[in-house]
Amino acid sequence: MAPLIDVRDLSIAFSRATPVRGLSLTVEAGETVALVGESGSGKSLTALALMRLLPEAARIASGEILFRGRDGQIHDLARLDDRALRQVRGRDIAMVFQEPMTSLNPVLSVGQQVAEVVRLHEGLSRRAAFARAVELLDLVRIPEPLRRVGDYPHELSGGMRQRVMIAIAVACAPRLLIADEPTTALDVTIQAQVLDLLDALRRDLSMGFLLITHDLGVVAEWADRVAVMYAGRKVEDAPFETLFGAPLHPYTRGLLAASPRLDAGQHYSAGALAEIQGSIASAAGEEGCAFAPRCPNARALCRAAVPALDAVAPGHLVACPVTTAAAQREARHVLAFG
Repeated sequence: MAPLIDVRDLSIAFSRATPVRGLSLTVEAGETVALVGESGSGKSLTALALMRLLPEAARIASGEILFRGRDGQIHDLARLDDRALRQVRGRDIAMVFQEPMTSLNPVLSVGQQVAEVVRLHEGLSRRAAFARAVELLDLVRIPEPLRRVGDYPHELSGGMRQRVMIAIAVACAPRLLIADEPTTALDVTIQAQVLDLLDALRRDLSMGFLLITHDLGVVAEWADRVAVMYAGRKVEDAPFETLFGAPLHPYTRGLLAASPRLDAGQHYSAGALAEIQGSIASAAGEEGCAFAPRCPNARALCRAAVPALDAVAPGHLVACPVTTAAAQREARHVLAFG
């Protein structure tokens, strides 16, 4: 069966820059895929493109966004007209945005904002939509939902506002949920609660889940598969156990080395963490591998052409000619000598 969503060779362009280039990505039903990378790598822009919510100055320059709808038919979201897109957005695909305080309407109660979604997509009456809003607030574990349904966003804590955003997103039991940095500005305890809630909803509703984050601790806890982006391109894609246990791209290794690991006894008081020297490449584009100026393993061939995303093992893709060649040599050695 086709993936729930299959992004093929997606490029997003502004007037003189292409901040996302040739991105391919799939999410299966019931699967959690994490999209990671430092700020400026194109993660959030990719999410907005999947929802067709790009800013006016941006456009989908090329590629396909193939989505399997409730009817089993495959639709290219990149080319849907506005009317058809409104039927999909919010009902079949939903998104939890980074900052709930700026995403919620400050002059409407949270109950009104949740009810609006089910009225629009399910045609419920005002009374039925209100009752459904209470049920959804209860589903996302907001205490006393019947009382909270009349509250305004400014009357709720950051964690509660994020839960309201989740309630809006799952109101119509979407097939795919996109969460863009859903734990931004939340304390650690609330972060865990929000992510545990999202994972429980994924299981209960059999949703595909695309989690966009820079927090590798979150990825290790909740993701089934990880795609790493750098300067608008995907540089590595693997099951999370493989990526954390045997990362191959130098950028992925740098990200993991820059993250503290309690099981390795790492702590800020014991010394500085490793860092990736330099800054992320410009979206204007450069010859060859965009990571080459920062890469300790760069060779002349890295600067000659953009590296292809090659399979080095089943389900493990890497865009690095140096590490790919080394992995292939090792595989041949194993086959020859066991």
